[in-house]
Amino acid sequence: MRSSPKIAFIGAGSTVFMKNIIGDVLQRPALSAAHVALMDIDEGRLAESEIVFNKLVASLGAEATHSLHTDRLSALEGADFVVVAFQIGGYEPCTVTDFEIPKKFGLRQTIADTLGVGGIMRGLRTVPHLWAICEDMLEVCPDALMLQYVNPMAINTWAIARKYPQIKQVGLCHSVQGTAHELATDLQMDDSKIRYISAGINHVAFFLKFEEIMEDGTYRDLYPDLQKGYADGVYPRPESSWNPRCPNKVRYEMMKRTGYFCTESSEHFAEYTPWFIKEGREDLIEKFGIPLDEYPKRCVEQIGRWKDQLAEYQQADKIDVPSSVEYASQIINSAWTGTPSVIYGNVRNNGYIDALPDGCAVEVPCLVDHNGIQPTRIDHVPPQLAAIMRSNVNVQELTIEALMHEKREHIYHAAMMDPHTGAELDLEQIWQLIDELIEAHGEWLPDWVHNKN
Repeated sequence: MRSSPKIAFIGAGSTVFMKNIIGDVLQRPALSAAHVALMDIDEGRLAESEIVFNKLVASLGAEATHSLHTDRLSALEGADFVVVAFQIGGYEPCTVTDFEIPKKFGLRQTIADTLGVGGIMRGLRTVPHLWAICEDMLEVCPDALMLQYVNPMAINTWAIARKYPQIKQVGLCHSVQGTAHELATDLQMDDSKIRYISAGINHVAFFLKFEEIMEDGTYRDLYPDLQKGYADGVYPRPESSWNPRCPNKVRYEMMKRTGYFCTESSEHFAEYTPWFIKEGREDLIEKFGIPLDEYPKRCVEQIGRWKDQLAEYQQADKIDVPSSVEYASQIINSAWTGTPSVIYGNVRNNGYIDALPDGCAVEVPCLVDHNGIQPTRIDHVPPQLAAIMRSNVNVQELTIEALMHEKREHIYHAAMMDPHTGAELDLEQIWQLIDELIEAHGEWLPDWVHNKN
């Protein structure tokens, strides 16, 4: 065993995200001399990431080394960990297409990267590339652990487990720990005074317990405080939501109706259900502060911010390296050193949540140590929560069936079962919408998708 791990970063042209992940990694003593293989198909963005990587090393006084790759196989060779973070088709043209064509049919979206027709199309674009990475890993680093940060997370995780069950993988998101912080802000409590248990599927998981740690070692249920605060109009506080365009009312309303708080943002959750975005109901959009077309706006803003940041990084000898909330460095450190830790990960459902289908992707607490990712069984998920999750699992499953068997018909079926799409469009509209999306995406989709037979 080497003294320091090799980390392959596939999609390293996602420079800001690379900075967060590798910045976290290099702050851990056992990982500060890691070798990082930075891989991206865009040489220009890869060069920008190299600049940032070198600034990280200099700023932290780390002994890490790196290599640059436009060839995936060479980056993966001998890797101990594989971080995957890419967006197939990019903001332009594919994200724009996923928003503009549905709007022609009256189907409005907020993020469109997880469920709905946007999530389905992104899954069709993305999964074949993840499968290709799995093929390469089996050839040159079969024992490596894949840390997968790509959306649609649940579809991706499920598809990998279905076709390549021998690949060690975990799908990662920051929604659980991020939401815990938002709720702590609303409650005006320190994060360290809160403990919780969450379970479900990615972006549709719920806090089954959310408690205050008392000085005498007991725990106090915080849900009554959250319910009263929402009823009184105190929560959500404006400062608690990380997105100023979305005041987080959707999730509080869901807590009011189901008894539990969802772990993903209100702008996300609004498009996973049939209740918040409706044609002719602008009152709902206004009441719950739903930011339509949010993801394209966010992409434009991020591109603009990055240009300014890059200029600063190029001129600075050292840069600030704050710790992020991402789990990657924690997982790598625990798996490499054996120091145990707990994360929330997306894994194959091997009986971890009985209320959900065997084999689907679930998000549950996981122990991490030398033995890798060890998920926790959740004994009871309330039936109303399981029902919401299953409405999303149906769409995921049909998208994966389309991918596994190369059957275009299941793409229509997936869209047909989507809660938001089905509430807005009739069957003929859904079929026409999918046809237009497939045609517009062209070469970004696998060849079989274009076969109507």
